Amino acid sequence: MAENAGTTVAAPSAPRAGRDLPIRVGVGTLLLGLAVGSLAWRKELFLVLVALACGASLWELSHAFRRRGITLPLLPMLVGTVGILVSAYLAGAEALLVAFMLTAGGVVIWRVLDGSGPAALRDAAAATFAVAYIPFLAGFVALMLIPSDGVWRGGLFVLLAVASDTGGYAAGVLLGRHPLAPTVSPRKSWEGLAGSAVLAAAVGGVGVWWAFDGSWLTGALLGVAAVATCTLGDLAESLLKRDLELKDMGRLL
Repeated sequence: MAENAGTTVAAPSAPRAGRDLPIRVGVGTLLLGLAVGSLAWRKELFLVLVALACGASLWELSHAFRRRGITLPLLPMLVGTVGILVSAYLAGAEALLVAFMLTAGGVVIWRVLDGSGPAALRDAAAATFAVAYIPFLAGFVALMLIPSDGVWRGGLFVLLAVASDTGGYAAGVLLGRHPLAPTVSPRKSWEGLAGSAVLAAAVGGVGVWWAFDGSWLTGALLGVAAVATCTLGDLAESLLKRDLELKDMGRLL
């Protein structure tokens, strides 16, 4: 969603918002409701939602890699994903690192036992990348949930991602004229990036002030930092999709 709902320069001949806008809004609203509802009920339930999202992402990534003849050992990766998230939530950052290393080693051994040669080495390297790219990074979300105010931290994390996407999409569609990185993702614009930064800074400022009794300036800087990481992540995924010759990474959402 972040890639498609990001800073957009629409083609003059097409409707600026896109024909699939209602679907995007519906899916985004549903996911936001699930995230907020799970956090309000129990933060462990939100962790389950994160695990499901990681599993779906690994499944789609494995199908995308098959275009290049790369086979990911999905079963040990899924088991390792649960281990990474649970370890991070129960035992902290050190356990997150250890669980990641065990999972990466496990998928390499699994693939080598299934066959040797250049193909096995390539698949093992791709599997290690996938584990670092999805469940390891998601483990930091689990770390957010550990403190007593973890529900608010997780909620603000979700809202900042939504604000970055929404602000970028709206500003990009309405004002986007100057491509941000035309050789990587020609549909992203500087105007959209500014829209992401403004809305995320506002959400971050209000969120930190209201939920944590902190400085609104700290929250605004947090919002800008979230936009920077979202944008870099989108551009990195665009490079990956170009290498895989894909328009969209997956079709589940």
